Amino acid sequence: MLKEIQKYLGQSWSAYRSAFKDSLKADVLLLDKITGYLLEHTGKQLRPALTLLTSTAICGECPDRVAKCAAAVELLHTATLLHDDVVDGSLVRRGNPTVNSMYGGTSAVLIGDFWLARAVGLILDNPDGRVLREFARSLDALSEGEVLQLEKSMAPKIDEEAYFQIISRKTSSLFETAVLSAAYSVSASEEIVNAMSGYALHLGRAFQIRDDILDYSPDLKTGKPSGQDIKERKLTLPLIGALKNAPSKVSSAFLKKVKVLPENISAVALELVRSYDGLGYAGNRLADEIGEAVSCLSQLPQSKARSYMEGIAKSLA
Repeated sequence: MLKEIQKYLGQSWSAYRSAFKDSLKADVLLLDKITGYLLEHTGKQLRPALTLLTSTAICGECPDRVAKCAAAVELLHTATLLHDDVVDGSLVRRGNPTVNSMYGGTSAVLIGDFWLARAVGLILDNPDGRVLREFARSLDALSEGEVLQLEKSMAPKIDEEAYFQIISRKTSSLFETAVLSAAYSVSASEEIVNAMSGYALHLGRAFQIRDDILDYSPDLKTGKPSGQDIKERKLTLPLIGALKNAPSKVSSAFLKKVKVLPENISAVALELVRSYDGLGYAGNRLADEIGEAVSCLSQLPQSKARSYMEGIAKSLA
C-alpha cells in the first residue's frame, strides 16, 4: 500500500525526498559514508507518508513547510533507531547490518545526533511555533518511554497500564508528531488537531501491539527471530494477556523465571502465550485500537488521502 500512497502523493513525495536528502549533506567523509549506507537501506517511510497525507486530507495540498516536517520526522525516527541499536546491542535491522555493528556504538550515537540536529534545522523556520514544540514533546516522550521500559524490566510483573504508557511514549509519540506537525503547518482547526492526535495515538498503539504479536508468531516467518522481547525482560501484551489468563501459580512461576532469564526463557514464554491465548487477548486490543484510530478520521472530509489513512490503520489487523 505504501508504494501506492507514494505514487498518489506524487510531487509532494518528491519534495519530501529532496528535503530529506538535501538536509543530510555534510563535509565529513565518515558522515557521508554512513549516511549513504542508511539511505540505501531506508525503511517503509510510513511516518513521512502520514505527514503528507494529513496535510492533503485537511487542505488538499502539501506546502513546502509540510514536506520539511515529513523529512524531519523521518530524520528523527532514524536517529532513534540508531540510538536504540546501541542500547539494545543490535547487530541487524531490516535484515541488514546496523551502523552499530559496522562502525561501533560511538559512531552510531554520533550519527544519530547528526540526523537529529538536521531534523531540528528543517523545522526552525516553520511559521507555527507549535511545530517545534511538538518535536520537543516527542523527544521528551521517547526518552521517558525508554527509561520507563528499563525501570519495568528490572522488576517484571503483570502491568498492562505500564505497557500502554510505554508504547504510547515510545511509538505513538512519533506518529503524533508526524500528523500534528502537518496539521499545525496548515492551520487546521482545534477539532481537526484533536482528531489527528487521537488517530496517531491509537495508530501508534496498534502498530506496536501488532509488532509485539509478531514476536510471538514464529509460524508467520517475519524474518525476525521470535521471543526476543522476553530476553530483555520486556513483558508485552501477548505475554501479559497469557499471564492474566493463566492460573496464578503458573503466572507466579513464570515471573520468577524472568528474573533469572534461563536459556530457554523464549521457548517457555512462547508456550505460555500459546497455552493461554495471549495472541487472542492482544488481537482483541489491537482491533480496539484500529477501530478508535479509524473513528477519529470522521472529523476529516471524505477524500482519497483520508481513505489511505484509514487503510493504513486497517492494514494492521
